[in-house]
Amino acid sequence: MINPIIGITCGHEWEDTERYYVNEAYIRNIVNAGGVPILIPYMESAKLEIILDSIDGLLVPGGVDIDAKLFNQELHPESGIIDPLWDQLDLTMIKGSLVRELPILAICRGCQILNVVCGGTLIQDIASYIKRPVKHEQQAPKWYATHEIKLTKDTLLAEIFAVEQLRVNSFHHQAVAELAPGFCCSAVASDGVIEAIESTEHKFVIGVQWHPELMVEYYPAFGNLFKQFVNAAGS
Repeated sequence: MINPIIGITCGHEWEDTERYYVNEAYIRNIVNAGGVPILIPYMESAKLEIILDSIDGLLVPGGVDIDAKLFNQELHPESGIIDPLWDQLDLTMIKGSLVRELPILAICRGCQILNVVCGGTLIQDIASYIKRPVKHEQQAPKWYATHEIKLTKDTLLAEIFAVEQLRVNSFHHQAVAELAPGFCCSAVASDGVIEAIESTEHKFVIGVQWHPELMVEYYPAFGNLFKQFVNAAGS
């Protein structure tokens, strides 16, 4: 069996911009699912193209906020840290992966920038736009499921989990607003916030707003998302 190579984009450590980082949980889950992870920092696009020709799938992890200019808005007063080099890295890698028909799993910030890169927009601050939202920035252990989402029937995500509802963890104040062309909403919270998206034009391109990599140890079913992603990359 060939173990597929999974590229994981790396953001800056904000307090020390000479460091790139990826949280260990992403790496562990790719390894446990049978993949070989490689970490991809920002560099010139020509070199990223070389990497794109060498990987079998792309994982886009969570991180800081996304520059609103990428979806033709001004920054909201409640927007947080932005990192233009991180944005450019994810933009280049997502576009290149889509052209090559590589499987993509995008998590939290990753889900948001996937939607933006493909032509969608974001809610820049949930509390400013959604009346009576559920708590999307939990104050609980990172692995703990704090709110419910409803999965959309006949989507790849619903097929992977084989349930109609899930409880998930939550660490975000931004979210998908207008869906990108060629995407559908595959999960939604009770307050209407989009919790997952997927491409209707590609075999495996999924973005989830929660952090399944932190939940697997306590909720093993979330490991199936990584297994299906790595399997798609190896097929």
